[in-house]
Amino acid sequence: MRSSKASRFFDRADQLEYALCQVINRSSRLRPVHGYFATVSRLGDGYFWYALILITPLLAPDGGLAIAVSMALTGLACSISYKLLKRWLIRERPFISFPSINCGTPPLDRYSFPSGHTLHAACFNVMLWLTLPTVALAILPFTLSVAASRVILGLHYPSDVAAGALIGGIIGTLSITCIPPAEVLQALMPL
Repeated sequence: MRSSKASRFFDRADQLEYALCQVINRSSRLRPVHGYFATVSRLGDGYFWYALILITPLLAPDGGLAIAVSMALTGLACSISYKLLKRWLIRERPFISFPSINCGTPPLDRYSFPSGHTLHAACFNVMLWLTLPTVALAILPFTLSVAASRVILGLHYPSDVAAGALIGGIIGTLSITCIPPAEVLQALMPL
């Protein structure tokens, strides 16, 4: 159970963000909008990132394998981080708290803060920006679409998405700057 301080904070934040969530969520009633963002959200469940990690060695023959291994390990750290935060902070999703907000696609879990989809998307985009900027620029529209999909589909508040982007960006930056991909690969390779 979250602390009463966090509970009071999120109760106030939910009320402040409700109107914006409702306005943004209305766009999901349009069939093409819903179709696009539901697909992006589904790909953001991990499928897009798994595929990207697998093809990174082909995109950058010289250092791509090291970057891919670093992305995989950092992705695991991201998963652990956001799951612990969600269990500790316990913020209900907008469609649960406000029945007027439509749930556009089934969520992976019950809680909202932070957005794990956005956290992973920002993390991987930052990691690529620091190692393969052309690839990062090419996937930036997908990254932004993943973040937008979470609010449009009624699964997250804008602050969940902002927090996910911030946390993911920090984890991605620390991953590349503190333990460069080549060192990660070298540490995992037998002597």
